[in-house]
Amino acid sequence: MPSQIEMYEDMSALSAKMVEAARARDWDRLIGLERAVADLRDRLMSIDDNAGLSAAELGLKADLIRRILDDDAEVRRHTEPWMERIRQFLGDSARLRQAERASGTSSVR
Repeated sequence: MPSQIEMYEDMSALSAKMVEAARARDWDRLIGLERAVADLRDRLMSIDDNAGLSAAELGLKADLIRRILDDDAEVRRHTEPWMERIRQFLGDSARLRQAERASGTSSVR
């Protein structure tokens, strides 16, 4: 089983790949990477214990967590505008359907 630090290093590498996928708007790849990060996160949550870590390892762990959080912020900068456009599209579609139902017309056939 990999060490806690190795798992954080793996998570950091995956989060950097998530940034690349978000910049490229490769949503399918981003979703797959996010699932891999979530799996690692869940494993870490069950074993995360600082008691066995040296001061150097604690510092490395903190640096890795900061990198992961920075990557997460970068991914959000790329995904949030896209998600907002989707929300607007879905909201506009729902309003159109409501208006069509209210008027007795429908563009859906």
